[in-house]
Amino acid sequence: MFIWEFLKQIIWQEYLGVFLSMIQVLLARKNNPFNYLFGIGGVLLTMYVMFHARLYAEFTLNGYYLLMSIYGYYIWKYGKKHMQKPISVAIRSDWIKVVLIILFSFSISYWALKNYTNTDVPIWDSLVSAFAWGGMWLMAERKIENWWILNCSNLIAIPLMLHKDLYLYAFLSAFLFVVAIFGYKNWKHIMLDQKKVVKKNIDN
Repeated sequence: MFIWEFLKQIIWQEYLGVFLSMIQVLLARKNNPFNYLFGIGGVLLTMYVMFHARLYAEFTLNGYYLLMSIYGYYIWKYGKKHMQKPISVAIRSDWIKVVLIILFSFSISYWALKNYTNTDVPIWDSLVSAFAWGGMWLMAERKIENWWILNCSNLIAIPLMLHKDLYLYAFLSAFLFVVAIFGYKNWKHIMLDQKKVVKKNIDN
């Protein structure tokens, strides 16, 4: 009875948004370009849910995800190819940039949420968003530590979503936490393979 009452409280946008987001992550892990289409649908629904939950930093962050999903779909659709940077370990200058990105993002987000919104969780909402921005920058730079920073965001997001009664999004954050662990292991293997190729080329 309790489970049924709990399920009835979840709006359909949350169900569908989480479902599409999980499909997108699984397709992206297999490098399937259709992940962008599921991502666009999932992000739009997530933006609706986050706005009504007064998680405005999460709403803004998902707006960025939306733009990146549209861009990714455009690149795939029209066949433009970019050479990916090799995976590498973050150096001191990278960490300085990441810390600055996190601090700047948190400061701007907290100030805006505190002064211009009716949110009841400006600190936690800003922290989730700030770590996500830092992690996304590291991912764009193909630094293996991006999974660590993204999991800081996921770890904070789980209790935040529970606090907002967004139980499916709490589950999604936990799911992403696990995916990030495997993502780190996968990137580590790829990085070792890269080193073997470089060594082989040098020996030849």
